[in-house]
Amino acid sequence: MNFFESELKKIMGNSNILKDQKYVGRMCYGTISEDLRARIEFVTLGVHDHYAGLKTSIINRKEGVVDSMLLRFTDIWGKPKVSNPNFREGVNPHIWTDNGKSDWYVFHPTNADYQKLAAGVENYLSVFQDMAMVQSQDFESQQMSP
Repeated sequence: MNFFESELKKIMGNSNILKDQKYVGRMCYGTISEDLRARIEFVTLGVHDHYAGLKTSIINRKEGVVDSMLLRFTDIWGKPKVSNPNFREGVNPHIWTDNGKSDWYVFHPTNADYQKLAAGVENYLSVFQDMAMVQSQDFESQQMSP
């Protein structure tokens, strides 16, 4: 498992919504419902090899991408203070890839930070889980009608 896959597993591994997870490169794929899938991926935001957010896409397996959302690490964690004197005002959290090696740049998330990020993604996924459940219930009630 590479660095990005490991980080995605820390974020999404305990998800109650995203089932059948697969980690590939900088992406995590999973199932929300029979027809809905999700793709969560680390993305750069204008600076090459500086991964500063997660893009989550909802995919209907028959029709393609339904919706997507960009969650910047600064939206979740702000600009955390670090012990490094070169960053007295804090640092914009991101993963930096240099010479083929990837790691968090100066700021390293704690378990609580990962949970906070996971909660943001889960909140977004829950919108589509709810829609899928309503559609399933509507279908079931139509099947039971005389």
